[in-house]
Amino acid sequence: MRPHKNRGLGSGLNELTLSAAVGTKLHIEDEDAFHANFAQEMGVSVDMMRELKEVCSIASLRCHPEDQEPDPEVVPEDPTLKTLVERKKKQDYKSSLKISKNRHDLYADEQERLAVMMKPEAVENMVSEGDVILTMNVYYPATFEKFCYVRPHMTLLLMGSQRLTELRDAICCASDLQMCGEFSNAPDMAPDFVSKEHYKSAFFFFEGVFYNDMRYPECRDISQTTITWAKANNFPPYSQAKMEDTKLLDLQVKVGFPYLYCHQGDCEHVVIITDVRLTHKDDCLDRKFYPLLTHKHRIATQKCAVCYTFIARWCTTGDQFAPSHPCVFCDKCFRMLHYDADGNKLGDFQAYPYIDRGAFN
Repeated sequence: MRPHKNRGLGSGLNELTLSAAVGTKLHIEDEDAFHANFAQEMGVSVDMMRELKEVCSIASLRCHPEDQEPDPEVVPEDPTLKTLVERKKKQDYKSSLKISKNRHDLYADEQERLAVMMKPEAVENMVSEGDVILTMNVYYPATFEKFCYVRPHMTLLLMGSQRLTELRDAICCASDLQMCGEFSNAPDMAPDFVSKEHYKSAFFFFEGVFYNDMRYPECRDISQTTITWAKANNFPPYSQAKMEDTKLLDLQVKVGFPYLYCHQGDCEHVVIITDVRLTHKDDCLDRKFYPLLTHKHRIATQKCAVCYTFIARWCTTGDQFAPSHPCVFCDKCFRMLHYDADGNKLGDFQAYPYIDRGAFN
């Protein structure tokens, strides 16, 4: 078969399809002559051309009778196409459920209803015409083995005119709420601040550039260690920039490519830009709502190991009163088991404040 003939196959079929679609403008008067010339140009026989015409015809794709208006939401009985077979299985499974939508779908629908076609009260908060909207998935940290490679923790809509610091502030992670220290001797003395208030350093990594958050005096360039190591091991040179000075429009990125967000020293999230488009009238047009949360994955909360009712607030190790090591307790069960009526510690154990992973549900 001649290679230069193969390259014309797509254009020939496109021409044939386009002719059928536009009707009179590109109507071919002698259809048989066209098919004969087309078969000769492609180097196929007349019988092969006739078979291709039958297989590629629209009638072969029809699943409903010609006199019946097809419903795209309904899959006919006993489909032969593999995609329809799989879709039929999913429809049958959903119809067998008592609840048509789970809590994840209901929450996603609520988020969409709150934002769709919303307009601001003040004109200065109106999204400017021609602004770019990016859809970004933020995944669980690498230590979260169950979900980190499967589904995004959250999906955000961002405007191209927004800065990376606004994206960083919109990302929710349980590690930002952690309280460091062992407080078994004085549980009431647990600090009020959380890790995000104390350890403010973070960076994004896009296409060989580390964008560091340097808004506060406490911030440190935590990417310098990686840059020094890469230079010593003959890696390509990396550059640095400030997160607060960089707009999303300034980034050189690839859609669908995994990038990195790192905070709290070693809590690493994969971030993926899944879509880049212009704004339209059905979008939320109020600038104050961006970054706009459109999806939040919900996970089961960790219940107390004693009452199995309340969410865990403490984690103990080396605990003679616990059924396992480590073990989690709600605040009430923790104090009833480990302290007397006067608040004195019973036994020898270590206690740490516990932040449940479902805190952002």
